[in-house]
Amino acid sequence: MGEQNARPHVVVVGGGFAGIAAVHALRRADVDITLIDRHTYNTFQPLLYQVATASLNPGDITWFLRALQAGQRNVRFLKGAVVAMDHDTRCVQLSSGVRVEYDQLIIAVGVTTNFFGVPGAAEHSLPLYRRSQALRVRDEMFAQLEDAAVNASERDLRIIVVGGGATGVETAGAFAELRNMDMPTTYPELDPARTHITLVEMLPHVLGPFHPKLRDYARKALEKRGVDLRLDTAVKEVREDGVVVEHDGEQEFLESRIVVWASGVTAHDIVKGWGVPQGRGGRIEVDEHQRVRGLSDVYAVGDVGVDPDAPLPQQAQPAIQGGKHVAKVIQAGLEGREVKPFKYRDKGTMATVGRSSAVAQISHLPRLRGLLAWLIWVFLHIAMLLSNRNRFATLTNLAARYLTKGSHNVIVGEVPDPKARRRMVVKGSGRDRSRP
Repeated sequence: MGEQNARPHVVVVGGGFAGIAAVHALRRADVDITLIDRHTYNTFQPLLYQVATASLNPGDITWFLRALQAGQRNVRFLKGAVVAMDHDTRCVQLSSGVRVEYDQLIIAVGVTTNFFGVPGAAEHSLPLYRRSQALRVRDEMFAQLEDAAVNASERDLRIIVVGGGATGVETAGAFAELRNMDMPTTYPELDPARTHITLVEMLPHVLGPFHPKLRDYARKALEKRGVDLRLDTAVKEVREDGVVVEHDGEQEFLESRIVVWASGVTAHDIVKGWGVPQGRGGRIEVDEHQRVRGLSDVYAVGDVGVDPDAPLPQQAQPAIQGGKHVAKVIQAGLEGREVKPFKYRDKGTMATVGRSSAVAQISHLPRLRGLLAWLIWVFLHIAMLLSNRNRFATLTNLAARYLTKGSHNVIVGEVPDPKARRRMVVKGSGRDRSRP
């Protein structure tokens, strides 16, 4: 793929928030754009936990990247995983062997789960960063519930969520509501009191970036839903059958078949071979224009990039704004002019605990919590989806889940048949069971 283009060739690696924002912002630029991603779809990561907890279909929050070509004539999509970059010859190489030449390169590959070297975490915990991972969490949850329904007296169930940031709080809250509201009807064989949702966080509070009053509200909202909070507690080891935690120097083993890892991110290992300077967490160091330090015409935006002099939160808005800024820099360069350094406009941050319960720090508004914060959270998340189909499907499923009293609208996939550990006789409807 080394043909010469009549116009400058902009290559964007990664179809997340930052990459798509850059592509959209270049729609009127006199350039040709190639968007490269290992997947054919964009995933709206802030709602992945809703897939993991059976409230949304994966298709509700994924969007076909090739659809970009329908509304933007200067872009084409190329599926592939970038394995190497040569900045001297200005090309990237894909795992398929295809080489793509560039005049301007935008690296927007995001980050991945950071297990912080905790023994067994990578092998036995379930991250929540990709669509496939969310589906694995969901299917494993139902597999455990079906197994317990057959072997109800064998043991308690426990789901452990590691990490008290927004993802951890939202996931734990959704699991708790699933247990409290759905299990009494959908799993009458099980005692909800024997199904435990545990949130483990190293800090003495949840939602670290938020105001203390909002943290306190979130903690109380989780406790009200019956979440077992283990604050100021470190994970020392993850085993196949549970987690070893430590609090005040005392260690304890928590038995669990499902451990969701929602704590920390780091750059993909493959970035080490891309010839770029890396800083904390393996993120690519950039300057005030999101340009990779030491390289011309190469940019890193979104979670994968970091300006050591002005680090930004790893959230959607910094990624979107950074992608748009890089597009401005490229277009200005083509026109022989300059733009001001990138300045992040903080629009605030939000997190939901569950039905009618959320916290929000929004610019130019007072700190919000409760129903109003939750309604704003729902509206903004639906508005940020990339197509009307996604918005309609997500709105419909969330409405069925949260706004209809007594509904049990869970979305399930393939669940293996449980194996009875004792001979069981089922009588009548299945609610009267005897075990000889």
